[in-house]
Amino acid sequence: MIPSGTTPVMAQYLAAKEQHRDALLFFRMGDFYELFFEDAKAAASALDIALTKRGQHLGEDIAMAGVPAHSADAYIAKLVKKGFKIAICDQTEDAAEARKRGSKSVVRRDVVRIITPGTLTEDALLDPRHANRLAALSYAAGGLEAALAWADVSTGEFAVMEAPVQRLIDEASALSIGELVIVDSDLSKASAKAIASVSGSVTPRPAKTADAKSAARALEQGFGVQTLDGFGTFGKAELIALGLIYDYISLTQAGLAPRLMPPKRVETSGIMAIDATTRVSLELDRSQRGTREGSLLAAIDRTRTAAGGRLLAERLCRPLLDLPIIKARLNSIEFLVGDSDQRREIRETLSQIPDVSRALSRLELGRGGPRDLRALAIALVEGAQISARLAIDLPEELALVRRHLSLIHQPALAALAHRLMAMIIPEPGLLTRDGGFVAGGFDPVLDEIRLLSTNARQVVANLQAEVSQQSGLPLKIRNNAVLGFFIEATPKQAEALMSPPLNALFIHRQTTASAVRFTNQRLMELDGQIARASERALARELELWNEALAEVVAHSAGLRDVGDALATLDVAAGLAEWAVEVDASRPLLDEGLSFSVRGGRHPVVEAALRKSGEIFTANACHLDGSGAEAPRLTLITGPNMAGKSTYLRQNALLAILAQAGSFVPAESLQMGLVDRIFSRVGASDDLTKGRSTFMVEMVETATILNRAGPRAFVILDEIGRGTSTYDGLAIAWAVAEHLHESNQCRALFATHYHELTALAERLRACGNASLRAKEWKGELVFLHEVVDGAADRSYGVQVAKLAGLPPSAVARAKSVLAKLEKTQNNGGPSALNDLPLFAASNPEPEISAVPNAVEKALMDLDPDQLTPREALDFVYALKKML
Repeated sequence: MIPSGTTPVMAQYLAAKEQHRDALLFFRMGDFYELFFEDAKAAASALDIALTKRGQHLGEDIAMAGVPAHSADAYIAKLVKKGFKIAICDQTEDAAEARKRGSKSVVRRDVVRIITPGTLTEDALLDPRHANRLAALSYAAGGLEAALAWADVSTGEFAVMEAPVQRLIDEASALSIGELVIVDSDLSKASAKAIASVSGSVTPRPAKTADAKSAARALEQGFGVQTLDGFGTFGKAELIALGLIYDYISLTQAGLAPRLMPPKRVETSGIMAIDATTRVSLELDRSQRGTREGSLLAAIDRTRTAAGGRLLAERLCRPLLDLPIIKARLNSIEFLVGDSDQRREIRETLSQIPDVSRALSRLELGRGGPRDLRALAIALVEGAQISARLAIDLPEELALVRRHLSLIHQPALAALAHRLMAMIIPEPGLLTRDGGFVAGGFDPVLDEIRLLSTNARQVVANLQAEVSQQSGLPLKIRNNAVLGFFIEATPKQAEALMSPPLNALFIHRQTTASAVRFTNQRLMELDGQIARASERALARELELWNEALAEVVAHSAGLRDVGDALATLDVAAGLAEWAVEVDASRPLLDEGLSFSVRGGRHPVVEAALRKSGEIFTANACHLDGSGAEAPRLTLITGPNMAGKSTYLRQNALLAILAQAGSFVPAESLQMGLVDRIFSRVGASDDLTKGRSTFMVEMVETATILNRAGPRAFVILDEIGRGTSTYDGLAIAWAVAEHLHESNQCRALFATHYHELTALAERLRACGNASLRAKEWKGELVFLHEVVDGAADRSYGVQVAKLAGLPPSAVARAKSVLAKLEKTQNNGGPSALNDLPLFAASNPEPEISAVPNAVEKALMDLDPDQLTPREALDFVYALKKML
């Protein structure tokens, strides 16, 4: 209920806010979007902008904050990143239309859009090389199975997957979910919380929106079909998830029908399973710091287009199990590796191509601008050039690319490309309402209207000379949005204009602090003519815009095919370029259980070393799931800092790259398909859930032992280190045996428990490998070379020394270690209690083999050559060196 006495504008605001309580309401007032009350306080704090006040409501000051409308996107982007939803309440008529209803009528305003983290379309709000998806989760009867649907409003993607809940949690971590929609009653479920943890925002929806029959009707109506059978067979949970997505997008677009591609059913059986922990550990598309830099994606990405970058990220995060498709991708890369001239030409042209899919989606949603039409025109023209350059004899994937690009040469798309290229100026403005985006010479009607406007402005110039001559004064004719054209005079000039006889020619309009403004009969008539000409020109441009937009929407399917083909070609050409750059090789994949690498390298570490001119030490890895040709479980020992974790991760990354359809940084890789990858590497805690580092380690290890099958690939590092020595050794021993006997998967297990190396003699398919290190002149040298057999020692004390422990602590550690090793070798009880206390033992500081500055100065000194004064100066110099 709006209180009496509320101003009409504030009543408008309160009515809109009542309908969108969970969003910050951006209320258009002239050139600004204003926020009031609590919204203003929240926005001012989040954006660090001024908080002011305007009038009162119910006896309280009204808090107010505002941002310029022309730069609102930058402010909205900051708010969305901080988790806010934004409701845009815009003017839906101009002041002239409002005045027709009465002099006191206010301009109509309505909420035209709700901006949420999962429904962004504007380039200013999106990462061009990163997908931004809206997802919805629904549960099947019993709760063991669930469905996850997702859509990318910026590209039109729309898909759904039904699978066991745990698998959906894995898949959610790969989807770049910006927002999760879920029925409010399901929010408390553990699996919903797990999926919510990998999304940017969570939006609960009432249970009445989760109805399979209603969802099916809405989808049928939206896609203009009588049944969804043509798109696939969807279960109840899948329909509910799809319906939640479709309904929510309709809500955020203020009732505008979602512009999405028909829903696609995705089968998990065709995708390698990678859980969220493993993705973080392997740093596939984000480093553990949360940045793109330092990730596998950043190391291999040589794509030239935003769409190509997104497609590469998608392939890397969701490797395939479909051998024919993987081989088709590899065939494309191999072809482009072998044809450097064609690869160079393709990449040069691709670098000119804008983002087709996002431009098209904005246009379909009625949110596009002249730049989007220009982007489509450029993509069609450049795509036609690529199509003409592609060779005749192409591998399957590239042949399909050429087939889709050939659509550009069909009369309809060719005519559209020509029309758009001729219509839109090379550098158009952002908004259609500003006009001026249609090129001269494109439309005779528009050219004629513009000529009238141009001539009128020349008349203004002539009129300025005329009034100056009439008055004998140097007058100026100016223009603003309120008064239109006017004659401007200084206060002194105005005295003459307002006195006879000039006052009969000049009509006073406005007085300001520094000037007085006049008009005359001819200028008033001319002002009306020019205003009408500008209005007519803009109206004609909008007519041309609507015609072009209708033509684009009519050909949206073909345009999407062209955009997808260009992205596919970009990925293949980019991966070929990277393969040549780093000397990567084609992997050989089959249905077996082998994993055999010669000269394998970690792509990210190697890239970092290359920048500093260093060389990465390549290593082999041989595993056999059957245990016939090589062990399926390899225990890896050696000192810290020698490269065990790098070695573990690099082999997991080679498997991911291969099944993503990429060449790999190795002399050769032959492997049987991997259906799951698990990584338990590195230490972390989860204090928000009350889990210590050791508890997190055990939870992750339990996940692996419970879920890894014969086709899995597992890397484990230092299991059991977070508890007592004997507890840790017992756990590590049991885990190794379980991997060998029960999981029977290919696994690399790094450990400092040298006792585990004895398992190689007890377990048929278990072997040992180690990272080589040598002591030289008291220093530890890492060779980063993996060799067969167990390490002879851990070199932990030497690593501690490298880390900077004081010499006295290093010496003490050596004495304790020697005592422990002697006790263990003698098989007797521990004799640590016999060791003297640290202070009592007074260990001598370790003498470095390299002389320090003081020692070197003394060695270079000849005392017999010093005068007394020089000797005193030398003592002072030595003191400064300490």
